[in-house]
Amino acid sequence: MGRKYTGDGFESEVLERHEVKEPSRYKVLLHNDDYTTMDFVIEILTKVFHKSEAEATRIMLAVHHEGVGVCGLYTAEVAETKVDMVHRLARGAGFPLKCTMEKE
Repeated sequence: MGRKYTGDGFESEVLERHEVKEPSRYKVLLHNDDYTTMDFVIEILTKVFHKSEAEATRIMLAVHHEGVGVCGLYTAEVAETKVDMVHRLARGAGFPLKCTMEKE
């Protein structure tokens, strides 16, 4: 933990400082397909990513027009969980919605 110095007869401990590194962040992305409905994408964005109706609509339109939309920025574990949740919900509803994550 630290080193002890006793130069003046008193024992004191010097604490070493360690830099705390922020965890890496990952973008969670939804990808466009020809089968998943826009309503379902909005539902995913509101339920899984807690987006407002307006924000969910904006992201859904980005997915539709640009082929991909960013749902949010998360730590690796949270991003993995959200990707898994999207896939489970989409498969359960019969949609092939693709969701991925990539390092920021």
